Amino acid sequence: MVVQIEFPELEAPARIFFDGKRFDHEAYWNFCVANPSVRSELNAHGEIIIVPPAGGESSYQSLDVASQLFNWARADGRGKSFDSSGGFILPSGAVSAPDAAWVSNARLETLTKRQRQKFIPLAPEFVIEVMSPKDTLPVAQGKMEAWIAGGVELGWLIDPKRRAVLVYRIGAGSLRLNAPKKLAGEGPMEGFLLELQGVWAGL
Repeated sequence: MVVQIEFPELEAPARIFFDGKRFDHEAYWNFCVANPSVRSELNAHGEIIIVPPAGGESSYQSLDVASQLFNWARADGRGKSFDSSGGFILPSGAVSAPDAAWVSNARLETLTKRQRQKFIPLAPEFVIEVMSPKDTLPVAQGKMEAWIAGGVELGWLIDPKRRAVLVYRIGAGSLRLNAPKKLAGEGPMEGFLLELQGVWAGL
């Protein structure tokens, strides 16, 4: 299915309906393959959500975070990191892509080669979301809560505008940290240290 869509000055995610069609994971995968330039997610109702591209500063901040996670994961060796283009299938049926994620080798080894090549049918142990100026806090918090409900053990919601971080732990709610210079991983992320000066400084 090839789709050409234009959204003049799109500032927020848009839901796309195709004559009431609800997409399963295979149909959504085929949609993504046919429309590689369209950044999207699939919600739990089988609706495709078109997400507008990030601005320059948000892109820089997300890459800063993801590259730090990648470098640590490669050196640590216990798991693999993923960037914002990697989709994960949650128990709700939603397919979501965090700004950065980490999955242990033990969890990845439960998947077949084919499963690893498509949307990964499990929740990462760890996710990071970096808010952009157009994101609202309630929506961002809702997404983090969905990650935790789906099995993520630890999540960091980074709010560059307010220089704050919300730390989410499975079964423990969230904790707000104001302008931390560094974030230390815990649980499956023991040993990971995220430097935040570059994120706070922006471009």
